[in-house]
Amino acid sequence: MSAIQTHYRNCNICEAMCGLEIQYQDKEIISIKGDQKDPFSKGHICPKAIALQDFYHDPDRLKKPVKKTADGWVEISWEEAFDEVTTRIKAIQEKYGKNAVGTYLGNPNVHKAGNSLMLPNFIRALKSRNRYSASSIDQLPHHFVSHYMLGHGSLLPVPDIDHTEFLLIIGGNPMVSNGSMMTCPDFAHRMKSIKERGGQVVVIDPRRTETAKKATKHHFIKPERDALLLLAMIHVIFKENLDNLQHLEDHVNGLDEVKSIAQAYSPEVVAPSAGIAAEDIRQLALDFAKAEKACCYSRMGACTQSFGGLNLWLTYVLNIISGNFDQEGGYMFTQPAFDIVKLNSRKNRPDSYKKYASRVWEFPYYNGEFPVATLADEILTSGEGQIKAMVSVAGNPVVTTPNADQLDKAFESLEFYVAVDIYINATTRHADIILPGCTALEIAQYDVSFHNLAVRNTVKYSPPLFEKEDYQKDDWEILQELTARLSDKPIQRMTPEMMLEYGFMSGPHKDKGINLQKLLENPHGIDLGPLQTCLLDRIETSDEKISLAPEAMLEDLPRLKKAMQEDQQTSFSHRLIGRRLLRSHNSWTQNSYRLVKGRNECTLLLHPEDAQAKGIENGDRVEVISAVGKVQIEVEVSDEIMPGVVSIPQGWGQAGKGIRLSVAEGKSGVNMNKLTDHKRIDQLTGNAAVNGVPVNILVTE
Repeated sequence: MSAIQTHYRNCNICEAMCGLEIQYQDKEIISIKGDQKDPFSKGHICPKAIALQDFYHDPDRLKKPVKKTADGWVEISWEEAFDEVTTRIKAIQEKYGKNAVGTYLGNPNVHKAGNSLMLPNFIRALKSRNRYSASSIDQLPHHFVSHYMLGHGSLLPVPDIDHTEFLLIIGGNPMVSNGSMMTCPDFAHRMKSIKERGGQVVVIDPRRTETAKKATKHHFIKPERDALLLLAMIHVIFKENLDNLQHLEDHVNGLDEVKSIAQAYSPEVVAPSAGIAAEDIRQLALDFAKAEKACCYSRMGACTQSFGGLNLWLTYVLNIISGNFDQEGGYMFTQPAFDIVKLNSRKNRPDSYKKYASRVWEFPYYNGEFPVATLADEILTSGEGQIKAMVSVAGNPVVTTPNADQLDKAFESLEFYVAVDIYINATTRHADIILPGCTALEIAQYDVSFHNLAVRNTVKYSPPLFEKEDYQKDDWEILQELTARLSDKPIQRMTPEMMLEYGFMSGPHKDKGINLQKLLENPHGIDLGPLQTCLLDRIETSDEKISLAPEAMLEDLPRLKKAMQEDQQTSFSHRLIGRRLLRSHNSWTQNSYRLVKGRNECTLLLHPEDAQAKGIENGDRVEVISAVGKVQIEVEVSDEIMPGVVSIPQGWGQAGKGIRLSVAEGKSGVNMNKLTDHKRIDQLTGNAAVNGVPVNILVTE
């Protein structure tokens, strides 16, 4: 037995990029702790990090390709697997057309450098426009708004949380997520620092979240009414002549249009619909505008709803007109060593928005994909262009996307389905062939996407902790092989490391000599300094000005106005929202016994007044019914949820015939997406509207 050794890397379960110190002996993990020398996370980790060893040692994970037969799953060779996959895909495309093969890319792809860098070539080789991903479940409005206002969908602002004095959080819970579309390890400490320097943190959410409980102030808001609050705040700022664009004064178009639009949305007008008192809205706007350094950050609750695009647009507008955009303490831009914006410049490229419409519901095409909410119908609806085969990479859409039962039926009906995945889960159980990659501890890691969203400029690369076995392949190697075979070209011997080196050489910190060798010599990572004003050097609009009033957003405003005029109460008594749990991440952490042990956290939060009215007590089981489905679930009576609203966490419900997740099946919980409606989307961006779903609550016998 060898001596105990130490390895440093970033955790890649969520977005926070927490540095880890892992002690190990041979193939066994002795301990996983926070890396005290990591310049970004400074020793912080959340409970999820310890699960990395569970994924590595998981007896349920696949290491070799498997094929479904009449007698069940059997292992096959890589050569046989690649031959059959490419033969079947080519045959289906020859028979039905290129678009008969669809792709779904799950959330874990952005947590692996190899996947992020190799997937574009694979997508091009497939030559199908039927592309879907987790982006249209939870983040498409961010990219959409940056595309139309700043010229590039990946030029994404983040709060300069280490310098702000007023942080307004709408629909986000970074105490649990450590940032989402904001890479921010140890948010709790950073929020405490804001308050210690005399600043404020205000949370707007239908639930008094973990973040709201620690904030300076929290306001309940009715689901899907955030855009009205933002418009009212903008109205107050203009009316009180508090608008000040700072250095962006001569670099903005559309200011007068926004000012004119906001006139109709006074606090008094929007208060009844938003559920926040007019005087509270006015005071919030004044406090925000008068703070020396302020930032408004809108996330999941504001994004994954019917008005996600408008919410993110108005979030940008609020920060811009108050002088808090691209300014210290405001909404700023990271300058990553590997700059995905510069490497994939969109300047002067044709706009792809609505270049196509989905075949069944005519949902909008954006950013090279269709909304995943329409995927089931594209598979189940016969006719020209019907999807006959699917390729999924690191995804479990039957659990994570709207109207789960319908999508389950759709995947079951496919002529051919290949999955790149390490598990037989609720989705991949329908596959004909599964090609397993490696787990986090077996791969080299550089956070391509999350360095781009970090609240401080840092850079870090980690080699594999454990070398994979000779019979294993990394995800990127699988994708590279499939790309070559589908293109009928020799395999390109390009590695992720070669691509990273190229990016470092052209990045904003090339003068610091950033390269892989230097990063290997600095296993804790390298601090590149705080966020700096840089937008005018990075903006990608054709006139190099911020478009404050894009036509697409203006055309969507009548839909919001109509919603404001309508009574939220229909034949359904409640609105359903999701919630995030500290020891859970989407659907792919439920097979770790360390994360799911303890009390049942997959419950329905119900306000005491609503519980009393229906005769429901804490711990009772109820039936929740929506327009598309129903579930039975345990009730947790709590005043942290506002009356008329209920909450179920996402990513649960992984039990059923053919699923091989032994831990998750014992703690399966309830799949919230049996209730979400695939026809409820943000009509502007195509993002799924999984928050604000109308439901009824029935007491079970």
